[in-house]
Amino acid sequence: MTRLNLVLLLVLLASALSLVHQQYEARRLFVALERANAAADRLASEHEQLQVQKRTLAAPARVQQLASERLQMRPIHPGITEVLALPVAGAAGGAAGPVQRLQGPVTAPAPASATPLAQPEPRP
Repeated sequence: MTRLNLVLLLVLLASALSLVHQQYEARRLFVALERANAAADRLASEHEQLQVQKRTLAAPARVQQLASERLQMRPIHPGITEVLALPVAGAAGGAAGPVQRLQGPVTAPAPASATPLAQPEPRP
């Protein structure tokens, strides 16, 4: 009978130690989970702030202002538009002539059977 009591006491102690270890692991994992959730919330908040900043920086009015101030760009105007017309390939497969530079408003392309484009006026 004493032997049985001793074995049961050892089993009881092992069970108690196992229970204490499992509770410790559960608490440790809960703390790690809470830290991960806090980090995820912080990253989500930072992501939202970056999205707002990205939308602000990419606003069309700001882009246009930077283009005109820093890059000295200006809106297109038909009077200053240059159009390059590529020559039609000849029967030999080569270029038929030099590239022509046109100025002025852009119009619809002429059909292939039309006369060649006029030479542009020389620039001053």
